[in-house]
Amino acid sequence: METLWFCLVAVMIALYVMLDGFDLGAGVVHLLVAKTEPERRQVIASIGPVWDGNEVWLLAAGGTLYFAFPLLYASSFSGFYLPLMMVLWLLILRGIGLELRNHVDAPLWKSFWDATFALGSTLLAIFFGAALGNVVRGVPLNHDGYFFLALWTNFLPGKEPGILDWYTVTIGVAALLTLTMHGSLWIALKTAGEVQARAKKIARLSWYGVALFTIVVTALSFLVQPHLPENFSKYTWGYIFPMLALAGLIGVRLWDSKQTELLTFFASCAYICGMLTSAAFGVYPYVLPSNGDPSLGLTVYNTAAPHYGLVIGLRWFIPGMLLVSGYFFLVYRHFAGKVQIDEGKTY
Repeated sequence: METLWFCLVAVMIALYVMLDGFDLGAGVVHLLVAKTEPERRQVIASIGPVWDGNEVWLLAAGGTLYFAFPLLYASSFSGFYLPLMMVLWLLILRGIGLELRNHVDAPLWKSFWDATFALGSTLLAIFFGAALGNVVRGVPLNHDGYFFLALWTNFLPGKEPGILDWYTVTIGVAALLTLTMHGSLWIALKTAGEVQARAKKIARLSWYGVALFTIVVTALSFLVQPHLPENFSKYTWGYIFPMLALAGLIGVRLWDSKQTELLTFFASCAYICGMLTSAAFGVYPYVLPSNGDPSLGLTVYNTAAPHYGLVIGLRWFIPGMLLVSGYFFLVYRHFAGKVQIDEGKTY
């Protein structure tokens, strides 16, 4: 049962990155793909109906983590308190950047909030990547299962690392490139004309960075976290996850040349899903490894809620997720197709 909930949390995080990732990526590139006010409205309209709903998966993943693995929730939220507050503020700034830009019809006002939206999206992509890097690398857990990390120390992933070091920053840059590609492909799917052409160009350029950093990040992760090669050598079926990522990355390149925007976007989703599930498989059964004594690491077994609670929770989780999934299906189906700009409506 503990392993099942671990898989459910991993899937929900992957869904969040695939869904909210494209509107984060749209925020990263929207000043590059949109040169005029009508073009910026196209980009904003492409994510306008769904961006806030996509963040539901982040809340759902956090709530599920709290329910299924309460000790992990308590440990990570106390140890990562500073970066979590920074992420919260970035989410707020990004949201108000979208909501306030049209409250005053002045070029300076709109430019300020457009820049805020772009900056918030860029920093969120980097911070989310660095967060994943911290989980893979491990943290200095004590015997009570708690830890403290400064924002940075000497930028080395040793026994006293900071949240930011050369490894986690590398993961952050890889995440930024990935979401840049992902967001550009979404814009290309939802828009036409010059905006679509610029988005495709950025997606093609960022693909090379994603391909390079995929190799670099994989090599560094196997170097930094010894548990990864152990798991992949012990359970060879786990190679299905990196193969999914590789297939998605190749698919982005192949289908992009054939002008099939939907398949290209789905290939990008497959790449993201493959990379995240590879990380989850690699660290299992740890949910937060120790970068010192491995026996101090937090696992699915020593952090899980009682078995009875997990069983009852699953009975409520299944119908709840079916309702949420149905809602998302209807929303995305309703707003399918290219965006249509209504001159009398703000976005």
